[in-house]
Amino acid sequence: MRLLKALRNVVVCGLLAMGISTSVSAAMPASAMAEASDRNGPPGGEQSLAGVGSQVEVEIGRKIYLEGIGANGKPITGVRFGGVELQGAAVACVTCHRRSGLGSVEGTNQVAPIAGRFIFSDDQNAVVSMNFRNIKNFNQKHEPFDAQSFASAVRQGQHVSGRELSPIMPSFDLSDAEVKGLSAYLRTLSATWSPGVDARKIHFATVITPDVSPQRKQVFLETIKAAINQKNGNFAPRMRTMSTAAEMMFNTNRFWDLEVWELQGEPQTWAAQLEDHYRAHPVFALLSGLGAGQWMPVQDFCERQKVACWFPSIDAPPANASKGFYSLYFSEGVGLEADVLARHLGTTKPARLIQLHRGDMPGRAGAAHLESLLSGTGPKIPVVTRSVDATDAASLTRALADVGPRDAVMLWWPQTDIPALGNAAPPKGTIYMSARLAGAEHAPMPDVWKSAVRLVYPYQLPEKRASGMFYFNSWLKVVKLDLRDEALQSEVYFAMSYLTETLTDMLDNVHADYLIERAENMLSLREGAKAEDEARELSTARYNKGGVGGAQGAMERLATPEARKSARPMPGQTAQVLVKREGTTVYPRLSLAPGQRFASKGAYIVRFGPDGKSVVPESDWIVP
Repeated sequence: MRLLKALRNVVVCGLLAMGISTSVSAAMPASAMAEASDRNGPPGGEQSLAGVGSQVEVEIGRKIYLEGIGANGKPITGVRFGGVELQGAAVACVTCHRRSGLGSVEGTNQVAPIAGRFIFSDDQNAVVSMNFRNIKNFNQKHEPFDAQSFASAVRQGQHVSGRELSPIMPSFDLSDAEVKGLSAYLRTLSATWSPGVDARKIHFATVITPDVSPQRKQVFLETIKAAINQKNGNFAPRMRTMSTAAEMMFNTNRFWDLEVWELQGEPQTWAAQLEDHYRAHPVFALLSGLGAGQWMPVQDFCERQKVACWFPSIDAPPANASKGFYSLYFSEGVGLEADVLARHLGTTKPARLIQLHRGDMPGRAGAAHLESLLSGTGPKIPVVTRSVDATDAASLTRALADVGPRDAVMLWWPQTDIPALGNAAPPKGTIYMSARLAGAEHAPMPDVWKSAVRLVYPYQLPEKRASGMFYFNSWLKVVKLDLRDEALQSEVYFAMSYLTETLTDMLDNVHADYLIERAENMLSLREGAKAEDEARELSTARYNKGGVGGAQGAMERLATPEARKSARPMPGQTAQVLVKREGTTVYPRLSLAPGQRFASKGAYIVRFGPDGKSVVPESDWIVP
């Protein structure tokens, strides 16, 4: 109890120093706060929507906020920096304050929240973290804006306190009806929690498509369920676990409920299945997910229902994935490999490219994308694309018969069919293969092919990623799981851990739009900081006799020999050498920016090493 009071006092002092009122939270124990939250419902609730205005007014405000279009249908005008005039989308509020209205962090620039309950009320729970690395860095509290002070802020750039707003904030030439409409729309933003959330629990689903092999499905389910069980293992309704002092102060940790939505039948039936699942059990987000081919119906569902699709493990994201808002992916999958190979072939300039695929969706998608690149704006290289039956040795031989020494071959070949390559001799040209589809260096490839094949390799090189995945490999041992599919299991682990950290940072602002916005703003910072923190912890342990105790020590003792070796400084090195790692996954450092939907953006060209098990880079990291 003394520790609880001390932690509460630390946070309260931090809030007071920031000018944030603590009259409710500071005096209320965690259990009482939870009871109050249960009684009062979601933040803001119906009270936030009181006085929103008519639908006509809200629509006027929506177009101003999202599009920069005024009530007359023409672009609005805003003036920044004392005289720079801009119009329309360039000054739309969403550009800086985002869809949620909860602001953003762009490097050192912080954009304050302007959702209605933050500026038109004195709601003591209207608190947003402005920097996940600094728990005291919250939004500044102020007196509520009324109609007059809000109009002054919009038109003259004057804060309710009397100070001038940042010169980045435009001053707008808006009519009274437009100011009223904008005020009405702001009151609708982030007013209630998204579906699938209540005061105690947050509901998730994970989607598995029917084309996934039983083996991969089993590995996936074992991994995600272990992560969920560990997340919920220390949760107690009246004494919630603490990730940060702020989370404990505001009592925002929730129990995670996960449903598995296994789709059946043809892709054209999946939309109805997803809607049925969602009607029966609304969820806040689709956590991870597993697919072998088609994923478009899942992304369309997420866009339609405004449900976050959080880093699924799939080979071929939809072609329009970059145009969506609610789906985030590790990479463009086979599309990224096609982009990288097209750039590489632009330097090697083969006479022709012969592509072979198995007729499956990822293979067809990768081949079609690469062919369009080489016949379009990219290097002009003749392309021949062939579908081959791997079980027919004669078919494979015929497909490779005309390959000359100046040709290149690209194999969009799934891992399960790679042993069938032994039915034919490798051709004389340069051979490339999709590492993602083949299983990277673990591809079950005949020895005669290994010496000839180059992999388009979208992962970090094995010797470099061993230290970056130190905690992942240790976690597998803690939860008693075997490493059976490194890429898949580490993707699931990352999706789970990054969602945990992001939700912790969001406090009680559990809104789908805000989840995506935080992910965009914080991923690169999170990856860099986390890699440094983990490396520093390991290097500190090496320089302190007796090592590390507690959970961290247990993780280190369970680490793989490769991870221990990579974490150990060489003679003459200092601990500082160890903090240069940039990532924590099978990928080099992940990053997103507003509007980006693929976190990893490049690949290597590699070949197998002399032992036939390792890989050796033949190119630098290629970002197309």
